[in-house]
Amino acid sequence: MSTKEDAKTRAIFLKRLREQHKETVDKAQARLKEQKAIRRQICQPTRDEPKTIPEIAALTGIPAHEVLWHITAMKKYGLVTETGMCGEYYLYQRVEEPKK
Repeated sequence: MSTKEDAKTRAIFLKRLREQHKETVDKAQARLKEQKAIRRQICQPTRDEPKTIPEIAALTGIPAHEVLWHITAMKKYGLVTETGMCGEYYLYQRVEEPKK
């Protein structure tokens, strides 16, 4: 088969899968949208200066355990970095993306 035929077959297959699992796909998309919104909220206060998990939680109104979960994931993917300590808490700051 040619590459075009493979791509078309794959597209049809994926479309059928999305239709069969519509409820699951919708839930996953809603969860992803919610996570992106929370991460935008978390990134806002950490743009200008580093903040601790409790400070971010207080500023955003998001529970500290959720902030920690998101910060950990964002750190894993290089979106935030530890910049030092404040007492017994790490300071986190958003990593600026290089301008193109």
